[in-house]
Amino acid sequence: MGTTLYIIIAGIAGVVIGFIISRLTQKSNVEKALKEAEDKASMLVREAEINAENIKKDKMLEAKEHYLKKKAEFEDDVNRRKNQLVNNENKLKQREQTVSKELEQYKRKQAEIDKLKENLNAQLEVLAKRKEDLEKVREQQVNILEKAANLTADEAREQLIETLKDEAETKASSLIKDIMEEAKLSATKEAKKIVISTIQRTATEHAVENCVSIFNIESDDIKGKIIGREGRNIRALEAATGVEIIVDDTPEAIIISGFDPVRREIARLSLHRLVQDGRIHPARIEEIVNKTTKNIEEEIVEIGERTVIDLGIHGLHPELIKMVGRMRFRSSYGQNLLQHSREVANMCATMASELGLNAKLAKRAGLLHDIGKVWPEEPEQPHAIIGMEFAKKFKEHPDVLNAIGAHHDEIEMTSLISPIVQACDAISGARPGARREIMDSYIKRLKELEELAMAFDGVNKCYAIQAGRELRVMVDAENVTDQKAGQLSFDISQKIEKDMQYPGQIKVTVIREMRSVSYAK
Repeated sequence: MGTTLYIIIAGIAGVVIGFIISRLTQKSNVEKALKEAEDKASMLVREAEINAENIKKDKMLEAKEHYLKKKAEFEDDVNRRKNQLVNNENKLKQREQTVSKELEQYKRKQAEIDKLKENLNAQLEVLAKRKEDLEKVREQQVNILEKAANLTADEAREQLIETLKDEAETKASSLIKDIMEEAKLSATKEAKKIVISTIQRTATEHAVENCVSIFNIESDDIKGKIIGREGRNIRALEAATGVEIIVDDTPEAIIISGFDPVRREIARLSLHRLVQDGRIHPARIEEIVNKTTKNIEEEIVEIGERTVIDLGIHGLHPELIKMVGRMRFRSSYGQNLLQHSREVANMCATMASELGLNAKLAKRAGLLHDIGKVWPEEPEQPHAIIGMEFAKKFKEHPDVLNAIGAHHDEIEMTSLISPIVQACDAISGARPGARREIMDSYIKRLKELEELAMAFDGVNKCYAIQAGRELRVMVDAENVTDQKAGQLSFDISQKIEKDMQYPGQIKVTVIREMRSVSYAK
């Protein structure tokens, strides 16, 4: 037991001694590391002090250089400003000298002006005295003249004014007439040349169409077949074509009535095929009408393509070509729409080339300007706006669109081609014989023309001749002189321009003649 206890105590003592020795070893190592760290820190501090001293020296050198540079710049600026001040002082001295010289000149001129004023005042006094003497003399002469003429000065002045007024009016009217004629000749000479050249170089035929087509037959026996039993054939034909078939006592003819020329043409061709075939019954009528309608649609496209080729227009959309073909079956005031559009296109190209503009674009606009009239739907806007929107859908040139929309002034003109299309449209429509005019409105216009001339003083009779293109006025030779006749023709023409609407121009001819009548008994 004692041995065991001794061993245990010896083991514990060995462990304690080992622990103490290890702690002493660690302490010596720590002291050595601390000493090395202190040496290293002191070395770093010395190096930092050396670097700081170097940096301080560098900064001081830089600051000194900057100071010297700024000092030199400041001295230069001071010297420059001193020079400017010296220059300004010299300039001020020169200006003072100049001003002093000018002041001396002004004083001399002022003295001269004062002398002139004195002289003028003296002359004005002399003139005032002379004026008073002249007024007295004039009053004496006026009194003498009034006594001699038995007229006061005011009465004589009024008579003189009336005489001068009549002479001035006569001379003024003659002068105005000469000036206007000269202006018309000089200002419109070139325009007339272009328009006349355009009209002469364009030749087209005009076909007068209306709402009735005539279908000729070989004998009246065919009329019964067309009517059919209890009229079923004619009712089927009218229902299929949308026109009215009139079968009356007209020999060897059947009348096809309808406002749509395309429908009338379909009805006419269908009747022609039915009569040739001989089989006329409702089913056959419907079949023939359908075939004819397809043929007409193809013919419309062919007409449009042929028109475009004839005019040399390229790149037109197929829908626009189709609308051009439909113009063949439309009329405007009795003038075939396709012929009218072709004529306008040719005249636009001619006029544009004369003016140095794009002739191809002008021809394109002239052909398409009335395309809104063949719009298949019920129009809610003017045909010019409809045609412009339709052409815009197919990406036509902006100048062409503006010409279509502005040819009746519905929109503002923004292209030089637009007034050309408008002018050519008016030329084509206003040409004598191009369009039909309603008889009542025509007669009414002629009566208004004659009544307008009869309202002037001195007019005895007047006659509208040449289909309203000329107005001949007979005047009283006793009340109207030769000079007043010229003034009267001018006044009547101005009144017509102001109060009436008419195509083309109206020539006003005033005729004055003196007739002396005596009788031998």
